[in-house]
Amino acid sequence: MDSSSNRSTRMPALALAALGVVYGDIGTSPLYTMKEVFAVSRHPVPITHDNIFGILSLILWALIMVVSVKYIAFITRADNRGEGGIMALLALASRTLAGKKRRQHTVMLIGILGACMFYADGMITPAISVLSAVEGLGIAAPGLESWILPITIIVLFILFFVQSRGTAVVGALFGPVMLVWFGTLGVLGALNIMHEPSVLQAINPIYGLYFFTAHPWLAFVALGSVVLAVTGTEALYADMGHFGRKPIQLVWFGFVLPALILNYFGQGALILHDNSAVQNPFYLMAPDWMLYPLIGLATLATVIASQAVISGAFSISRQALQLGYLPRMQVHHTSESREGQIYMPRVNWGLMVAVMALVIGFGSSGDLAAAYGIAVTGNMFFTTLLAGIVFRGLWNWSWLRIGLLISVFLVVDVAFFSANVLKIPDGGWFPLLVGIVIFTLMTTWKAGRDLLLKHLKAESMALDPFIESLGLYPPTRIPGNAVFLTPDPYGVPHSLLHNLKHNKVLHERVVVLTVRIEEIPFVAIEDRIEVEKLPHNFYRVTAHYGFKDDPDLPADLALCASQGLELDTMDTSFFIGKETLIPDKKTEIAFWRKKLFIAMFRNSDSVTNHFNLPPNRVVELGAQVIL
Repeated sequence: MDSSSNRSTRMPALALAALGVVYGDIGTSPLYTMKEVFAVSRHPVPITHDNIFGILSLILWALIMVVSVKYIAFITRADNRGEGGIMALLALASRTLAGKKRRQHTVMLIGILGACMFYADGMITPAISVLSAVEGLGIAAPGLESWILPITIIVLFILFFVQSRGTAVVGALFGPVMLVWFGTLGVLGALNIMHEPSVLQAINPIYGLYFFTAHPWLAFVALGSVVLAVTGTEALYADMGHFGRKPIQLVWFGFVLPALILNYFGQGALILHDNSAVQNPFYLMAPDWMLYPLIGLATLATVIASQAVISGAFSISRQALQLGYLPRMQVHHTSESREGQIYMPRVNWGLMVAVMALVIGFGSSGDLAAAYGIAVTGNMFFTTLLAGIVFRGLWNWSWLRIGLLISVFLVVDVAFFSANVLKIPDGGWFPLLVGIVIFTLMTTWKAGRDLLLKHLKAESMALDPFIESLGLYPPTRIPGNAVFLTPDPYGVPHSLLHNLKHNKVLHERVVVLTVRIEEIPFVAIEDRIEVEKLPHNFYRVTAHYGFKDDPDLPADLALCASQGLELDTMDTSFFIGKETLIPDKKTEIAFWRKKLFIAMFRNSDSVTNHFNLPPNRVVELGAQVIL
C-alpha cells in the first residue's frame, strides 16, 4: 500500500522527467519530417490536396501503430527485470533459449545488428536534429545562411565537451524545456489548423489507403520520409528502467501524441493554404516575431534529444562491454545519487568525430534525412525479432499466436525499411557502413575472447589435483592473502603458476576469483558472492554481476566475511595475468580478425581499472599466448 502510494505521489515528477529524456528525439521530428516528404530534390510527392491528406494520415497512423501499439502496448512489456533496450532484450532472449546453442548464436547476431543500428542512430540524431534547428536562421535571416554549419558545429562541440561533467544539473531543465517545446508544438499546430480545419479529415485512415491505391509507387517511396515521424521509439524502450512503463505511457497518450498530431496537421494546413511553405513548414508556421525565440527553443530541444541518444550510447556500450561484446573501456560515474549517469570517454569522442563529419559531409538536414531512415527502421526490425522470442518465453503463447502478432509488426517494419533502401545511394549507405564496422568489431571481440579463453583453459592444470599435490610437497607459505583472477574457476590461474615458479612461495590464504556477468541487469548484494572452501587454505570465490552493475571487487570481497573468509584489503595482493598475444595462422578465425582482436585487446582498459582494484596492491605477471 505504501509502495503504490509513493509511486502515485512521484508520478508527476517521473512523468516530467520522462518527457525530458524519453521523448526528445521523437519530439524534434516535426522539424524535418513534412519538409522531407515534399522535398523537391529527392523523390518529391506532388503538393495536392489528396496527397497532403494521404501523408498526414500515414504519419498519424504510423505514430499510432509503431509507437502506441507496438512499443507502448507490447515491446515495453518485454523488460529484463524492469530494464529495456536492445542489449537487455538480447540478454533476455538468450536466457529464454538456454541450452539451445545454435538459436542463441542466431539471437546474438540479431541483437548485435540491432545495437549497430542504434549506434548509427546515435551518430545521425545529433547531426540532423541540431542542424535542422539551426537551419531556421535561413528562414529568419537569409543572410545568415552561411553561418548555419559553423553554429551547428559549435553547438555540437559544446554538447560533447560537457558530457564528462554529467547531466545532473542540466538534466533538471530537460523536463521543463520539453514541456514548453511540446506545448509550443501543439499551440502552433492548433493555430494553423484554425485556418484550414478541413485538414482534420485526414485522421480517417481511408485517406492513407486511398493515397496508396491511387499512387502505389509514390506512396511507397513516401514511407521513407514518413518513418522520420517515429524516430526515437528505441529511446522510450531503452530508458524504461529509469522511469517505468506507466509514466512513459501517461506522458505519451496525455501530452506528446496530441502535441505531435496537432503540429503535423498544422503543417499540413499551412501547406494547403500556401504551397510555397513546403520549403520549411515548421518554422513558417510561426509569426515573424516568434522566429528567433523558436529557433533558440528548437536548438535547446534538439540538444536535449541528442543528449538522450548520447546517454543511450554510453548505456548500451557498458551493457555490451559487460556481456562480452566490447573490450574493457573506462566508465566514469558523473552522479553520486543516480547510478545510470555515466560517461565513457572513447564512446563520447568517437561519436563527436562521427557526428561532426556527418554535418560537414552532408551539409543539410535534408541530405542527412536520407541516411536516417535505414538506422531507425533497421533497429525497429531487429527489436521486433528479439521481442517475438521473448514474448514466447514470457507469456507462453503458442508460436501461431506469437507469429500473427509479430507478423503485423514486421509488415510495418519491412515496409518502412524497404522504402529506405531506395535512399542508400543518397546517404543510406552511411548507417550500413557504420553497422558493418561495429558488427565486425563486436563479433571479432566476442570470437577472439572465446578463442583466448579456450587456449588458456587448454593450457591450464585442473585446480583440485594441483591443490592435492601442494599438500604432498608444500611450498613456503607467507602471511597475507593472495587473490588470483581467472576466467576458469576449476583451472589453476596462470598467474598463480608463474608466481609459484618465480617466487617459490604461496600466501597464507589463496583465493581463486572468477567474475561472472549474468544476463540480468542487476544482481542483489546477497547473491553477489559465492565462497567455496578448498583444502590447504585455498578458496574458490565467484563474484556475480548484472550487465548494468559496476564491478567493485575490493568492496564486494568484504562480503566474503559472512561466509567465513575475511579479507583485509591492506593485507591482500591481487595477481592478474598480463597476456601478450601472438597471432598464428592455423586457428579457427581468420588471420585478419585475429590481428584486429589483438589490437583491440592491447588497447583495452586495464583489469585494475575495470574491477576498481587498488593499484598499489596489484601484481601483473606476463605470459605469451599463441592464438
